[in-house]
Amino acid sequence: MIEKIDIKQICKIAKAAGVEIMKIYEKDFDVEYKEDSSPLTQADLKANRIICDTLTSLYPDTPIMSEENKQTDYEIRKNWEYYWCIDPIDGTKEFIKKNGQFTINIALIYKNTPVAGVVYAPALDDIYYAQKNKGAFKNDQPLPMTINMRPKEKLKVVASKSHLSGETQKFIDDLETNEIEQVSIGSSLKLCMVAEGSADIYPRLAPTMEWDTAAADAIVREAGKMTYQFDSKDPVVYNKQDLLNPWFVVK
Repeated sequence: MIEKIDIKQICKIAKAAGVEIMKIYEKDFDVEYKEDSSPLTQADLKANRIICDTLTSLYPDTPIMSEENKQTDYEIRKNWEYYWCIDPIDGTKEFIKKNGQFTINIALIYKNTPVAGVVYAPALDDIYYAQKNKGAFKNDQPLPMTINMRPKEKLKVVASKSHLSGETQKFIDDLETNEIEQVSIGSSLKLCMVAEGSADIYPRLAPTMEWDTAAADAIVREAGKMTYQFDSKDPVVYNKQDLLNPWFVVK
């Protein structure tokens, strides 16, 4: 399956969804709220339809998990070999605030590991993509772009714009370095910043779902970094019975 993937084709799907999202973004739009109180817009649903319909036509035998779809029972999906993991808009709160810091996330998961990913930020027109053993890229430039050679002197830490927990802030404050530069940004762009080298570390000691991280995690890994579980220091895994991610640190 991974050999059959044309990652540039997946980039085109993300960009097609981005065109439709931006049409809504540039106007006034209604916001609904789901059962878990998370926001939902017409853009989420439209992007989801474009991505799911196109992937189904191209890869009819590969199941899809999306934030905006009804979730398949674990007894079925635990047997999936490959599947798509999608967040049609990651950072809906940032979309509503119109600050540009939202992304379209499309990942291919092999068993419990992300092996390909596309993250497109349509308001910024930045696209990140990676495929296992084929490298990671931002706007066709190889990642990482920069490497911090003096982490004991200074660390650049990226954290959530809308969900910064006390536990995360304490972790940042306790880092062993002479100087900490802390920046806040929305969506999966935080993982992408670590992948590209514009940030050294992204701690998330607060809830996220698998579709929030899967695509960017593929990019992180192919850029030579890792998304570690906070407690065990093992890599984050996917397609768990509970789709909630553990606390994690990307570095």
